[in-house]
Amino acid sequence: MASDGGRKQFWKRSGAKVPGSIQHVYGAQHPPFDPLLHGTLIKPGSKPPTTPVKLKKVSTFQEFESNTSDAWDLGDDDDELLAIAAENLNTEVVMETAHKVIQNHSKLQEQHKFQEEHQQEEKQVESAELTSIACGDNRLVKSVSEGHTSSSSDNASENSSMQRSQSLPQTSTLPLVSGVADFNTSVTPALTEREASRLDKFKQLLAGPNTNLEELRKLSWSGIPKRIRPIAWKLLSGYLPANVDRRESTLQRKRKEYFAFVEQYYDSRNDESHQDTYRQIHIDIPRMSPEVLRLQPKVTEIFERILFIWAIRHPASGYVQGINDLVTPFFVVFVCEYIEEEEVENFDVSSLPEEVLQNIEADSYWCMSKLLDGIQDNYTFAQPGIQKKVKMLEELVSRIDEQVHVHLDQHEVKYLQFAFRWMNNLLMREVPLRCTIRLWDTYQSEPEGFSHFHLYVCAAFLVRWRKEILEEKDFQELLIFLQNLPTVHWGNEEISVLLAEAYRLKFAFADAPNHYKK
Repeated sequence: MASDGGRKQFWKRSGAKVPGSIQHVYGAQHPPFDPLLHGTLIKPGSKPPTTPVKLKKVSTFQEFESNTSDAWDLGDDDDELLAIAAENLNTEVVMETAHKVIQNHSKLQEQHKFQEEHQQEEKQVESAELTSIACGDNRLVKSVSEGHTSSSSDNASENSSMQRSQSLPQTSTLPLVSGVADFNTSVTPALTEREASRLDKFKQLLAGPNTNLEELRKLSWSGIPKRIRPIAWKLLSGYLPANVDRRESTLQRKRKEYFAFVEQYYDSRNDESHQDTYRQIHIDIPRMSPEVLRLQPKVTEIFERILFIWAIRHPASGYVQGINDLVTPFFVVFVCEYIEEEEVENFDVSSLPEEVLQNIEADSYWCMSKLLDGIQDNYTFAQPGIQKKVKMLEELVSRIDEQVHVHLDQHEVKYLQFAFRWMNNLLMREVPLRCTIRLWDTYQSEPEGFSHFHLYVCAAFLVRWRKEILEEKDFQELLIFLQNLPTVHWGNEEISVLLAEAYRLKFAFADAPNHYKK
């Protein structure tokens, strides 16, 4: 073993260049050399050395070790450097900069407000152009000045309606048409690039002499812009022909036909044979959602006529509770064709001209009739269509999520106890009306959307709540939860996810009916 003196001798260096002596390198700073933080390291007016500094010779390992300590480890110097930086900050400069930022932000807000007003004017011009596409020209367009003066009151009413909102979807007083992140029903006038592109596609499709209904279905599956929805729904439901030249005459003929039915049958509502039907309709209408709209006497009068005429003309089923809800989406959408209000629930329907109200009433009747033609077995005696669909839902859920199915079975919760209403009202009592309208965009784009695709939507809807369902360990709590699902704040995003999952289930099970069975 070498002695200590020998170890010292081992570390002797005879060369002039010894690595490890750390000097500041200017120009190649790793990490970057901050003059503000390291102001004391550079004397003012001093020049960076342009030639390498000659390194000091190191004679022993101890000296080598002390000279090659980590150059970047500031250690306790952090606080000192921060203090130096703080001293260099000028309070007046900071305040002046902050003031400029606030001024710039205020200017940007004013510019944004001006742009919104300008876009609102452009939107009103575009909506006027759409009248050449739709057949009814009796539209009421509010003036720009009226729109501007009413914007503040609209915002106030929206805030108050949000405060009044309850946990149950059927008692929701949220905006009917305006939705969350919904480009079809957005309360903001500005359109994104994607939204504007979709709107242009719809306009181009509807501008031709003959509308391609197959293309319209494909385009409408992902939602229909609010301004296009009235004409699109009439086409998708089969109420209007694809040929543009025939639409006006068809509308006139069908509207005249409807009011001929009213004249012929409506006076018999107090007859003994029809009295029970009319009384039940009169009882059910106040139970509908939304609250503000249903309480308007003019709306009640229109709904009573529509439902009574349909019941008289369809004696196989007559009027059944639940049919009253199916008028509402058509009525709200067709009202939007004639007004510029974003919140239909706060609009006084009676302020519309009588001719416009008659058009809305007739159009709502015929479109509802087209819908019910495909699901009429839901409302015939004993409602066999609903019984069958609920049974299919039970079998489908047992296949896609056995844990949820077993949990419901263990707590003796029967599917009929909560899913009957889902089928009878097409989920209208489970989600806000704005979501129902978006849902129906897709239903009318799907073959047998209301009768067949709705089954998969219900299955996806039930499984959507699997976590909450599995947490409930009591029959009563389970049933209360399933009958009052927390969807009051749902919007387009949630509905889009629900529809995507329903489509996946349909793709997996629709062409393989044996998969229903274990």
